[in-house]
Amino acid sequence: MTERAYADVLGDEDPAGSGFGQQAMVSALVPRIYERIWRPVLAPVLMAGRRDDRAMALDMLALEPGDSVLDVACGPGNLTRTFARETGDGLVVGLDASRTMLEQAIREPNPPNVRYVRADAAALPFPDATFDAVCCFAALYFIEEPMRAIDEIVRVLAPGGRVALLSSVARGLLPAGVTDAVVRRVSGARVFAPDELTGALRDRGLTAVERRLAGFAQFVSARAR
Repeated sequence: MTERAYADVLGDEDPAGSGFGQQAMVSALVPRIYERIWRPVLAPVLMAGRRDDRAMALDMLALEPGDSVLDVACGPGNLTRTFARETGDGLVVGLDASRTMLEQAIREPNPPNVRYVRADAAALPFPDATFDAVCCFAALYFIEEPMRAIDEIVRVLAPGGRVALLSSVARGLLPAGVTDAVVRRVSGARVFAPDELTGALRDRGLTAVERRLAGFAQFVSARAR
């Protein structure tokens, strides 16, 4: 694979949903403005003003030189490239279902240990226990089958491997189901109940499960046995 290409295991298949948010991620415009406009403007709104999501990802994943890393729903590769620089010669794979996101990712200057793959987060094209760390930031709420994606993230995580998630969380007086129904109808984004993601990771045998809240976002980390 050259620095100007990505592997495509989906072909004509398009697992993106039909909601506004999902369609924005596969549009021609959003990938071009994602890192410079979209993310800097919208992420602090979701996270109540916090702008340290990159630092949080590094803290939760505790990367070491030589680690293999999977960045699920990598978008234009902003975190993928950060992970590649942290791991030295460790293989870092950015995976996304959006052609336009990956086309933008390969336009950027990528470290030599980065590879990109177009695939479905709910059907990862990797063997069991492949990666020392798996990240899925600001994307799980757009994935059509998020629990299948979590199944896959846990499956490809090596023993002792770390996982880091950044996603939505229901907070406030309304029941989580009501908030989710309203937000999903408007934007296509899922709003997870307060213990939904932490419970899912524990149910799948992960340990050291922790959650940090920031506005309507949650940072969730865990470790494989």
